[in-house]
Amino acid sequence: MTDQRPAPEKKTQEAAATEDSDAQPSFKYRDYALEDYLVLIVFWVLAGVVFAQFFSRYVLNSSITWTEEIARYLLILVGFAGSIMAVRRNSHIFVEVFYRFVPPALGMIAARVVDIVKIVFFGTGTWLSWKIIPIMADHRMVSVNLPMSWIYKVVFASFLIMTLRSIYLAYRHFKYHYVPSPGFSDQ
Repeated sequence: MTDQRPAPEKKTQEAAATEDSDAQPSFKYRDYALEDYLVLIVFWVLAGVVFAQFFSRYVLNSSITWTEEIARYLLILVGFAGSIMAVRRNSHIFVEVFYRFVPPALGMIAARVVDIVKIVFFGTGTWLSWKIIPIMADHRMVSVNLPMSWIYKVVFASFLIMTLRSIYLAYRHFKYHYVPSPGFSDQ
């Protein structure tokens, strides 16, 4: 008696590509930097504080006094740490359409000017936040007895990291003759 089982099908390239696109992307810790994890943690702490505020105010009818102020400061931290992420990924918004309609040489010059403006902007923010830290050291938060300078230290550290990352990106852009193109990610 002969074996009547069909021969195994060979996968076509199209079927293999479909299977690959259905696969979940694998998570790799090294794809993310320290600030990515910091933002994730602070965001969930912020969500917990806001939930505690909501729950205490509307369910218990007795608001926790410090939650609103702490939520505001955590939101500032999330915003600045998120800006560090955006600088690292070179994903701050810009006018992409401009680079489509100018010659590559002009696009390269414009990209260098943008890099310089970013460095100056972040450097100025670093300097200004450094200058305000001693001024705010005597001021206290309203509901928590901590100096307001802590918030400005976070702002200073964020601006400093953004400045350093912008300098590094400008170096890479110069070295590799970077010209932004729509959909381009500079990681």
